[in-house]
Amino acid sequence: MLKRIFDILFSLMVLIFVLSWMTPLVAIIIVLSTGERPFYKQERVGKRGKVFKIFKFRSMKGIPPVNDPLLSNEESTRITIFGSFLRKYRIDEFPQFYNVFIGEMSIVGPRPERQFFLDLIISHIPRYALLQELKPGITSLGQIRYGYADSLEQMKLRARYDLIYLDNLSLWTDIKIILYTVLVVIKGKGK
Repeated sequence: MLKRIFDILFSLMVLIFVLSWMTPLVAIIIVLSTGERPFYKQERVGKRGKVFKIFKFRSMKGIPPVNDPLLSNEESTRITIFGSFLRKYRIDEFPQFYNVFIGEMSIVGPRPERQFFLDLIISHIPRYALLQELKPGITSLGQIRYGYADSLEQMKLRARYDLIYLDNLSLWTDIKIILYTVLVVIKGKGK
């Protein structure tokens, strides 16, 4: 309950004090540079297997293949110049604070995967299925210790950090992960 209260208050502050002015600016640049909608929605698997739509600022041009799940490195030619900037500073992830506010995600938790990749990771690391009992997060121990995964091998390495998080659940752990995430964002260590 304490975690949910924290999520609501934190996401509400970001929605009011950051996204209220950032969204129009980012949206205008995305529309002018791509001619496409500023937001991107994608199905992800949440707590207990519930599927939801994750929101992001659009960082790529064009429409991804529907039946062929690709990792971001396989689609790198579609990333716009502004999209690279958004990813570097993780600004593309900010709309997910809405997902947190409405209860689909948490600030801290394992990254939500697409069903195809979730099944693949679980087939190699069966214990990873235990993470389905947690709400997925905007940030995670795997994200700050490993970053974005561009291959199955990298996903498996990142998954191990998320399992360490599972073994060390606490509000203090969440606060430390948030502070590390702020450093990653300020230093522009996203990719």
